[in-house]
Amino acid sequence: MALWRGVTFVVSMVVVACAISAAALLILYVVISREPAVPANATLVLPIPGQLDESREDVIGLVRGPRPRTVRAIVDNLRKAKTDARIRGVMIAPSGLQTPFWAKLQEIRDAIVDFRKSGKPAIAYLEDGLEREYYLATACDRIFLMPTSILELNGLASYDLFLRGTFDKIGTYPDMLAVGEYKTAINLFTEKGYTTAHRDMAASLNRDLYDQLVGAIAEGRRKNVAEVRALLDQGPFLPEEALRVGLIDDLAYEDQIDDKVQMGTREWRRVTAEEYDGVRPSSLGLNRGPRVAVIYAVGVINTGRSGWSPSDGPVVGSETLIDYVRKARGDSSVRAIVLRVDSPGGSAVASDSIWRELLITRQGRSAKPVVISMSDLAASGGYYISMAGSDIVAQPGTLTGSIGIYSGKMVTEGTFAKLGATIDGVKNGRFADMQSPVRAYSPEERAKILEQMQAYYDQWIEKIAESRGMTPERVDAVAQGRVWTGKQARQIGLVDDLGGLDRAVALAKQRAKIAADQEVEIVVYPPRRSVYELLLEQFSSLEQAGLGRWLGMNDRRALGALTAPMRLFRRGELLALMPMGFLR
Repeated sequence: MALWRGVTFVVSMVVVACAISAAALLILYVVISREPAVPANATLVLPIPGQLDESREDVIGLVRGPRPRTVRAIVDNLRKAKTDARIRGVMIAPSGLQTPFWAKLQEIRDAIVDFRKSGKPAIAYLEDGLEREYYLATACDRIFLMPTSILELNGLASYDLFLRGTFDKIGTYPDMLAVGEYKTAINLFTEKGYTTAHRDMAASLNRDLYDQLVGAIAEGRRKNVAEVRALLDQGPFLPEEALRVGLIDDLAYEDQIDDKVQMGTREWRRVTAEEYDGVRPSSLGLNRGPRVAVIYAVGVINTGRSGWSPSDGPVVGSETLIDYVRKARGDSSVRAIVLRVDSPGGSAVASDSIWRELLITRQGRSAKPVVISMSDLAASGGYYISMAGSDIVAQPGTLTGSIGIYSGKMVTEGTFAKLGATIDGVKNGRFADMQSPVRAYSPEERAKILEQMQAYYDQWIEKIAESRGMTPERVDAVAQGRVWTGKQARQIGLVDDLGGLDRAVALAKQRAKIAADQEVEIVVYPPRRSVYELLLEQFSSLEQAGLGRWLGMNDRRALGALTAPMRLFRRGELLALMPMGFLR
């Protein structure tokens, strides 16, 4: 009897604890879900942080606190502020931007320009006067620079890493093969410097992005292009010099801006971005109506389930992405699908599987419009999955193309020999040891691998020709593994339109026969996850973190580009992966 009473007591305590926890979560949800009180005549202070993510997966909307800002969160806040009568203006504060790319910045810059169409002022405050921070600032009415900051505006340079000399020293031989004259991803391993084609491509990309930077400055500061080019050749600028030549409007510390700019009333009433995140777009008449699904494909493309790598960041699993596409296709309330791509590519097989599912979605029995929105990267396998869309939209600075294939292996026998180790083995089958780490490919093996790669490349060219309405010969001429900016890609027919996610949604509405002025509700994939799913990923990430926790975003990208072929993919797997340069 005493034992039974004890069991009853324990069970009762567990039930009470669960009830209290459930009640606490409900109260927390109600408190957090309540919209913040935004005062009249308020100024939205919008920092643009060092790391810009494409998407963020909260736990049923309850996770709060400091996190990397997503591009969409920033754009949505500007879109809300444009229509919100309580907001009289915004102050943009970009600082410590780590991205080596430009498309996400162009997405935000476009949103600032669109906000100003409301007639409300946008001002920029710069503590860091670097190119990317200044690029965003030029979208604003006025630019303030901290009095002790240098405006480090002096052009763009890009760099590529070559490891062949290192491999020679340690006795490793990179036996790599590529299809495409400009498929330079293997040069990281096989060369000691630029090949002619590699240098030509790098120079073309750098020049086009530089021209885009010059054009934005000229437009924002009301100068002609020749004047801006001459000014960039004189940089960097001391604060007073930047003011004298008209690149900024004033020097001030942040607390002094209140006295220098009047935002509706004499006294500023600031609203932080974190507070304004809580304002629901629907309360302002936005994000409601017919539904459009936005599916994010962010990261290196691989077979299996999506995940996260400490060096590569997010990994796009073909199984996961296909599941999302099928769910959106099967949802009768979803009128159209926008695929948001931010990927350098990856596994050729995984890319083909995703492409096929998207094509079925667009052309199958339950067909729905599929429009592609390209972010920083939509190259190689990232472009492969994009060609399934009826329309492809890219920012002028998006890096895309890289239509080519490579494969190979690292011959490490020499490295082990330096350490006093040897590798031996047995085989059955003529080509069973084709991927052996102790020798290079034989001529017969190289011919067999090249045959497979050429067959895949030719199929890819045919698919692009069909989807883009071009001849295979024309596609092959602009393919060859070459990376293009979005602006260049539009000129050669690989991209349909220039713009961001909003432009892609507008085209999706048009394809779905939704009125252009009709608001739509955006349904995001991946959806928000459960507490259990998030905790499981966090523990998994802690186990893997290692060196990745000590590296900045650019360093992680470099490490990921270097090691991805060895870590993520099978030995000898065909890869549709773009080369990784280092733009500054």
